[in-house]
Amino acid sequence: MKINHLLIACLSGVILAACGGRDAGDSAAGAVDDTVDEITVSEAELAGNPFLEEWDTPYGVPPFDRIEDEHFMPAFKKSVLELRAEIAAITGNPEPPSFDNTILALEKTGALMTRVLFTFSPLTGTELNDALRDLQTRIWPIFSRESDAITLNEALFKRVLTVYESRDALGLDEQDARLLELTHREFVRAGAALDADAKAEVTEINAELSELTTKFAQNLLAETKAFELELTSEEDVAGLSQGFKASIWDEDEQAWIVGLNRSAFETFMTQSENRALRERLFDAYRLRASEGEYDNGPLAIRIAQLRAQRAELMGYESHAHYQLETRMAKTPENAEGFLLRVWGPGLARAKEERADMQAMIGDAFTFAAHDWWHYAEKVRKARYDLDENALKPYFELDAVREGAFEMANRLFGLSFEPVEVPTWNEVVTAYEVRDDDDSHLGIFLFDMHARDSKRGGAWMNAYRPASNIDGENIRPIVTNNMNLTTPPEGEPTLMRFSEVETLFHEFGHGLHGIMTRIDYPTFSGVDGPRDYTEFPAQILEHWTAEPEMLALYATHYVTGEVIPESLVERMLAAANFNQGFETTEYVAASLLDLRWHTLSSAEAAEITDARVFEKAILAEYGLIDEIEPRYRSPYFSHTFAGGYSAGYYAYLWSEILDSDGFNAFKEAEDIFDPATAARLKKWIYQAGGLREADELYRNFRGADPSIEPLLRGRGFDVSAAGEASSNE
Repeated sequence: MKINHLLIACLSGVILAACGGRDAGDSAAGAVDDTVDEITVSEAELAGNPFLEEWDTPYGVPPFDRIEDEHFMPAFKKSVLELRAEIAAITGNPEPPSFDNTILALEKTGALMTRVLFTFSPLTGTELNDALRDLQTRIWPIFSRESDAITLNEALFKRVLTVYESRDALGLDEQDARLLELTHREFVRAGAALDADAKAEVTEINAELSELTTKFAQNLLAETKAFELELTSEEDVAGLSQGFKASIWDEDEQAWIVGLNRSAFETFMTQSENRALRERLFDAYRLRASEGEYDNGPLAIRIAQLRAQRAELMGYESHAHYQLETRMAKTPENAEGFLLRVWGPGLARAKEERADMQAMIGDAFTFAAHDWWHYAEKVRKARYDLDENALKPYFELDAVREGAFEMANRLFGLSFEPVEVPTWNEVVTAYEVRDDDDSHLGIFLFDMHARDSKRGGAWMNAYRPASNIDGENIRPIVTNNMNLTTPPEGEPTLMRFSEVETLFHEFGHGLHGIMTRIDYPTFSGVDGPRDYTEFPAQILEHWTAEPEMLALYATHYVTGEVIPESLVERMLAAANFNQGFETTEYVAASLLDLRWHTLSSAEAAEITDARVFEKAILAEYGLIDEIEPRYRSPYFSHTFAGGYSAGYYAYLWSEILDSDGFNAFKEAEDIFDPATAARLKKWIYQAGGLREADELYRNFRGADPSIEPLLRGRGFDVSAAGEASSNE
């Protein structure tokens, strides 16, 4: 139902707009000054509010030039009152419950709320200021409680249940039947079948989670933006490329400034010859939000405790058991077992990589965690004669984006044309997307560079979902967001190859959102369980390094020369270099996420120090001291402030699908094979959540996926993949 689609879409915008099963309350923020029953809004407050007007902008893009921060709360309050009236009309309908007057009616609710929140939520990720931060602490708790008021509404659930129990006699088509199935599932999983006391407890838990999860995100953003490594001497910038130095030069401070966004962090850690400064930046990054005013440790503990309590109220062993019930892994035991099959060979490779770097250092000092990026690059240069700085001139942002467009055209027949539309920031670029029959598919916006108002990472958002109820044919407006370092004025944005892969990844999420042919917002666009929805993004990463694809987009930004074959050969030879480190840091975070969320409420109540718990878990799995998990608990926003709780493993699980799926093109001996691409388009990008994820995949591939392509793709010995890790 649309209210669930709203909740999920606004969880965090990390990358997706949907997941299997509602992680209720994990979207939001602080103290509420408007209770559920006391919301009122006057006509004076609503006067001139653009959310209440028809948008005559090109393609219906939000009129960002007219929307002010003070417009959100009055429009949101109005939307709450409208939604309540719509729900009351459904429950008060004297006619017997039917698909049209109950299920379809539910799907049509919340039009104004959709407009408000699909604008508000993405903006808080890219243009956050004090006013929007305050609004987060007011809007999201109200929304969480309104969601509970719907999914825990006994009269409404009775109507849904009546329709569901008569489903076999209704003669529904496939999309209608799926909508009914998912609506019923959502009510049950939200606690609609619980007794009154349990419902009240769930509501209180959701309200507190609503406060804690956004507080977690706000703390992390404050800590990330507060740190600056100021470099003032040539010794400080030793080893840094001229391009990177130019991008971090601060004219006002007359110094080079490095912050904690991931792009700048990894570039500095790789290039800098100053070991002491590398250690300082490394510690700032890994100790974010772990002490003082913005300490997220206590918040992580409390969030885990509340999630465990809620799961038990709903009859589950743990939050992880609740979350994974509707996902491809099904159980946390299956997810952990899968991770450990990759953990063993990954950790073994990481130890070999550590030994190689210590050998290069010799007896000068003992290799440490803050040395990894720098010496990994040195070993790579020595082994493969490959310098990252020699690659970057061939990966200029505009050319890379055009390459992604060309890939989408050759695979799916899509075309992309620049258009002028309102945007939230002048750096945003916009394109109209048309299908192979020249029909309008939607608007795709790109916001590629880091700034202080923008959260870190890379993600996809939607400013409008697809909907075709009653033939309205509303097409989506999607956006891709990255945090590339802004070059000096007039200079091009040159990318590391890992950033190229990220662009293609987020582009895949965008295509999944924009190509949908599903009528109902509940399962249109980016939909499905977390361990499936990364697949449509990750499979596109495989095209980035294919020689045929490189010839289309990897051209020198000055000379226009296509990347030399000799350089491509060295790049491909080095493709699996440092894979032990990358696998181990990722799997460590995934295992940590699972262990936080397989706790019973009693076990969670015993935790008093998040770092002590974290260190004990990682030691149990045998993580070496020289590798930190990709996300430590205090800055693990995916799981404590987003929609990935008990689901961070999903990226690797989806890699089974994307590795096996891309293998279909390899078997066809054509990376643009029309027949394979047609199946991928129909059953993955257009199908949304029409069927269960494993069925959609089989329809595309013709069989269940195999893990072997994943292991081979990472350069691991397939026969060595075990089920347990070994300690040092």
